[in-house]
Amino acid sequence: MTSLAATDRFITRARVRVAAWCVLASTLIGLMALFVTAHGTVDSLGRPLGTDFSNVWTAGLMADQGRAADAWDWPTHHEVQKQVHHDPDIPFYGWHYPPPFLIIAGLLAQFPYVAGLLIWQGLTLALALALVRHILPDHPDAMLVALGAPVVLVCLGHGQNAFLTASLLGAGMMLLDRRPWVAGMLLGALVYKPQFAVLIPVLILARGNRRAFVAAALTSAGLCVLTWLIWGWAVWQAFFESLPLTRHIIIEAGATGWEKIQSPFATIRQWGGSIPFAYAVQGVVTAAAILTAALVARRGSTEVRSAAALSAALLCTPYVLDYDYVLLGMAVACMTADCLRRGLLRWEPTWLAYAWAAPLFGRAVSETVHFPMNLIAAIALLALAARRTVLADGALTRPASLIGNSLPSRK
Repeated sequence: MTSLAATDRFITRARVRVAAWCVLASTLIGLMALFVTAHGTVDSLGRPLGTDFSNVWTAGLMADQGRAADAWDWPTHHEVQKQVHHDPDIPFYGWHYPPPFLIIAGLLAQFPYVAGLLIWQGLTLALALALVRHILPDHPDAMLVALGAPVVLVCLGHGQNAFLTASLLGAGMMLLDRRPWVAGMLLGALVYKPQFAVLIPVLILARGNRRAFVAAALTSAGLCVLTWLIWGWAVWQAFFESLPLTRHIIIEAGATGWEKIQSPFATIRQWGGSIPFAYAVQGVVTAAAILTAALVARRGSTEVRSAAALSAALLCTPYVLDYDYVLLGMAVACMTADCLRRGLLRWEPTWLAYAWAAPLFGRAVSETVHFPMNLIAAIALLALAARRTVLADGALTRPASLIGNSLPSRK
């Protein structure tokens, strides 16, 4: 039996509940204050409500008006955002997505801006919570800890798509063996977020699941063809022509802010490293993450290989924002489920708690001392998944042995 570290014993159920309630209360109060003090679609700081949702809704509006290709033209898109928010000084939020995401943007633009924002965040958060409930069906605190996760506050504040991304990738990996066609369709839908989909073909092949591979390929290809049928080749041409500017300004120059980008590439750049060296480090980390996730996919349990895929996805791209770490929150849920079923290893409760809490402080810590808290959490979760895969069940400690019953056993 493996003895637990002193820090593991500090992570009790009561403390987790208190932390979750505190963050959840802060989230609700913060969101209420944001909407109460807003003027139309602009908050008290002069930003659009949901900030990044501004580019989604306005891109959908432009697509509905027959100007879909102009969404990738930054000056034109910014002018539309100024008109929508009735503010000539509104900050610009660029549209960098592949054309398939225009399908969702166009649907959301059928509603008024604020209503579209609430529908978008409400539905995708509900999807993510439903998946957490599926992963942890018997855990009495699963919904509280999920809703109270700091990354939920970060994602809601930005009106972002991380709830949807985590749901598609997490559900796809969980269903890979039991429902390969459905799993492939879910994973193929991630074509709208290709930087997180780069490892999916490798993981499917590692499982030897040809049906899922075919389903993913057909789904991604089908969505691309659908956008071509709706808006023509012009949207794809505009997207491809925008990529060099996006790479130079957003990724390499860090216009978004290095403290917000929690990737190996951004960390090297924030530390003063050159662009070629940052790409080299990113390449090494990406290769290592894909290889590790593939090895886990071959031998790990369903929950562990899902956690590995979710955490590895965050390490495989030079451009990953702190709100994208909703994926890591889903990985925490997957790892917790395996811990409850099979038992614990030393340091696991500590690192799971760290990964849950990191997004609350990650941006501020990165800005002040240049330490990538979120990135470290993603690396740690992938390492934990790999360790659980290679160690036999005899090395595990039963959850009930934790002081304070920090992780209640499943019935």
